[in-house]
Amino acid sequence: MLLQAAFNYHERGMKTLCFLPEVAATFHPKIESRIGISRAPIALPLSMNVKTYVLQQQNAHNIACILVDEAQFLTRDHVHQLASLVDEQRIPVLTYGLRTDFQGHLFEGSQYLLAWADHLIEIKTICFCGSKAIMTARLNPQGLASLEGNQIECGGNDRYVSLCRKHYQAFQAGKIPETEMHYKPLCPQ
Repeated sequence: MLLQAAFNYHERGMKTLCFLPEVAATFHPKIESRIGISRAPIALPLSMNVKTYVLQQQNAHNIACILVDEAQFLTRDHVHQLASLVDEQRIPVLTYGLRTDFQGHLFEGSQYLLAWADHLIEIKTICFCGSKAIMTARLNPQGLASLEGNQIECGGNDRYVSLCRKHYQAFQAGKIPETEMHYKPLCPQ
């Protein structure tokens, strides 16, 4: 979705800035789609003042939009700085990320985006059973639910699975092996 938005601006000759929090950029340095489109983002360290950075760029270029991938990893300060850019500079900011971690807790960036965003649009993800997936479960190397660990631990489909609440709770309780999640629906459609 982020890459599609960036493309829409670029085909109209408009400049965008794409950010990726540094914690995610160390795991995957490009923003990539499943169909092979990619873009090199600006790595966003925890200490960076994104507003100052953008304003320095704005003086040299006409920034039409700011895009942020993995926005759950933003800090409270980053969210406030981005909101300030929207309000004071009238630069649209589009962020994409998860709401909760593998334990069902809000990420810091998600918490402040939910509180401060002008608009929220949920991108629907599907559980293996066909229901709306609203939770993310972390897998250990054996494919079982990982219930402990750092909140921030980057990984792909080999480490995380999107589930509906019912199957998230069942998986966390050890009632569903990871292998079953790929082959047969467990709840009525």
